[in-house]
Amino acid sequence: MNTFTFALGLTLMHFLWQGLLLGCAAAIALALLRNRRAEYRYIVACAALLACLGWPAFDLWQRMAAHVAYNGAGMHPPSFAMRDMPADAGWFRLGDSLRAVVGLWALCAAALSLRMLLGLLWIDRKTRQHSDCSRDEQQHWDAALARLARHIGLTRAVRLRIITTLASPVTAGWWRPVVLVPAALIGRMPPELLEALLAHELAHIKRHDYLINLLQNVIETLLFYHPAVWWLSNRIRVERELIADALAARTLVEPRRLALALSELEKLQFSTHQLALAANGGNLMMRIQQLLRPAPQTLNWKAAIAMLGVATACVSVYAQATAADQQASKQTSSDSYKQAVVDFKSCAKPVWPDGAIAAKHTGTVHLAFLVATNGQVKASEVKEGSGHPDLDQAARTGIEKCTFKPATQAGQPVESWVQLQYVWVLE
Repeated sequence: MNTFTFALGLTLMHFLWQGLLLGCAAAIALALLRNRRAEYRYIVACAALLACLGWPAFDLWQRMAAHVAYNGAGMHPPSFAMRDMPADAGWFRLGDSLRAVVGLWALCAAALSLRMLLGLLWIDRKTRQHSDCSRDEQQHWDAALARLARHIGLTRAVRLRIITTLASPVTAGWWRPVVLVPAALIGRMPPELLEALLAHELAHIKRHDYLINLLQNVIETLLFYHPAVWWLSNRIRVERELIADALAARTLVEPRRLALALSELEKLQFSTHQLALAANGGNLMMRIQQLLRPAPQTLNWKAAIAMLGVATACVSVYAQATAADQQASKQTSSDSYKQAVVDFKSCAKPVWPDGAIAAKHTGTVHLAFLVATNGQVKASEVKEGSGHPDLDQAARTGIEKCTFKPATQAGQPVESWVQLQYVWVLE
């Protein structure tokens, strides 16, 4: 099996318990912060989602680094010796299923990547097209958007597009941000309420939420199979909308106006666009309540008990997975792979070079030999010299004539490198 495929498969499977652990930790932290500012919960959820990406990435790097280190030493790392994985090393034979796991993951990730790319192309096309309104209407709303941008503290130019085929106001772009507004809202919503929705979209631009949203989509694409990732990403979107509402309400100095605008959106029942930042994201009724009459949230003890049970299960799974890995590593290293060993009885003592004894040259030379499956040396090299090239070459030539007991993998002889050192000492 390809080394990277095996390492990636193990990483994906280990993330099952890692994601559960991170999700439980985030759920506990969010429960403790349930009555604090939305910014604190947002930071916790973002940190947990980034950890969902960072932990498996670090695991994959460690596995590949270990493989490179073992190869550099001429050894097969036990964790990659899959030809004879012991039956009791884990719950099932990983070698028989990891290739299928990685293949299925790659197929689904590619499909989700294509979906995300098509969404981005759709947004780009919408931002480039001309507004579906009269010139006077465009100028009026351009001026209103510019005024709100100054009040909210934005120094960058923000474009406005009025689109007929759009369901809800959305924000897209980071370097050149643009606000897309449905043409239907121009005639169906009072201007002061629509301005409140525009203030909400400008709050997203001020906070650079578009970039965070794109990163969320990337993490969702890579780790699509884990429910904790989707739950954390949804919590980020919910808290982000609350933060944008609060910022827009402070800009308008009139929270009730934004609440009324959100209420109108609830009546119109628009859908949410996931690749852009929509004004109707999150739970609209909860957002309206937070704007008009925020109330302390009580802790759901039933959910807390269930959460504690899941956390205990995660710790148990982690302990079992760690024990299985250690057992597999020990048994595989002792039973599946055995290092090549030199047969000293077949060796003749290396001959001292001419003049070396008279010059009283001594030292230690470190050598590496490529041992074939028949026990003969196929190649050799000096890893670290003694300081005297003649002694190094003499030790290399002499030990090359030795016979080795070849390394074995699953009981079969395999070609491998072995390192030895020879000490030149005057008697």
